[in-house]
Amino acid sequence: MAITHVVGAGLSGLSAAIWLVQAGRRVIVHEAAGQAGGRCRSYLDPVLERLIDNGNHLVLSGNQAVTRYLEAIGNADGLTGPERASFDFVDCASGERWTVRPNAGHIPWWILAAGRRVPGTRVRHYLAALTLARAGPNATVAECLEHTGPAFRRFWEPLAVAVINAEATVGAATLLWPVLVQSFGRGEAACRPRIAREGLSACFVDPAVTRLQQAGSIIGLHRRVRALEFEGDRVRALRFGDGAAIALEPHDGVVLAVPPSAAQELVPGQAVPIGSNAIVNGHFRLPDAAETPVIIGLIGGFSHWLFVRRDIASVTISAADRVVDLPAPDIAARMWPEVCAALGRPLSAMPPTRIVKERRATFAQTPANLGRRPAARTSWRNLILAGDWTDTGLPATIEGSVASGERAAAAILADTSMS
Repeated sequence: MAITHVVGAGLSGLSAAIWLVQAGRRVIVHEAAGQAGGRCRSYLDPVLERLIDNGNHLVLSGNQAVTRYLEAIGNADGLTGPERASFDFVDCASGERWTVRPNAGHIPWWILAAGRRVPGTRVRHYLAALTLARAGPNATVAECLEHTGPAFRRFWEPLAVAVINAEATVGAATLLWPVLVQSFGRGEAACRPRIAREGLSACFVDPAVTRLQQAGSIIGLHRRVRALEFEGDRVRALRFGDGAAIALEPHDGVVLAVPPSAAQELVPGQAVPIGSNAIVNGHFRLPDAAETPVIIGLIGGFSHWLFVRRDIASVTISAADRVVDLPAPDIAARMWPEVCAALGRPLSAMPPTRIVKERRATFAQTPANLGRRPAARTSWRNLILAGDWTDTGLPATIEGSVASGERAAAAILADTSMS
């Protein structure tokens, strides 16, 4: 039976492997690190004495690729969140609070109700989103939307920064529109915010690894692929860091699910997006536990989003290149007062804290980079690319990652030369 070698056990690689196994294919996964998950994983932090995620990820109920993936790995209830779509915000400067509440159905009548939208905004500020549908490849979010006033500062900008991980003045406008179509464009049921119930690994990674192992797949950790050997229009062998090699049979395939820099090193002449943007996360152990998950957008402050799961408050700063080089204690000292204010608590002494810096959290999602996102198929017949940096039409999010893996698997399955 033909074998598909999946290089990289991040979400895109796991997704590709899962869909290939679902179709009855034999899969071997090769991962350079000592654990699967890539940028989406959990670990036991010795300072907090809690399991924390290496980064905070917000999923929406309308993320269809995520839904399919979780069902495929047997973890359809791995996400949790409010029963109805609502987005709580607090202005860190003024202390003002409000909640954005989309309505059921595809017609967004919620923008007509002052109590459901951002204070001080009007209907036209939301209808301006239609300009994103017509955005050219060189347009930024700020160029498409009226980038002054409360609607931009309190809604569009925080949404864009969270989705694209880039400032609205440089973030590609065409990446925001498909997210709006998939969520707000489908009504309240598609807009419900979701976070991992028990952590990223327990939600997205561990069940996938278990499913693959049950299907007889081999998952090799500490197995860094150092080189691909090519012959004609095919990959003929994988070479590993320890000097070992695997020769590919004529019908074997390869899904390369690695970061763009690694893909460029392994594949001659491969175009990839240039540059990356950072995300900084702060985790604080609270004295008491929240009964239900808390998700709050922070406006006009140092931080962007606050997530509370039980007794851990996690704060995210997206597009964080401006702060990533600050000392961790300085970052924590600026985050903690905003955590207290957002939760309605008096400012108290700093609790046990962990600051996590992801310097290359996503590729730089600018208009200039859109044309450098490669398709899944390559010049080599048995080599397929996967990753949130490939041309999925989506931003570099969990949805984009699992969607890329699904597309890579579909490309393998559709090619009769790899069956």
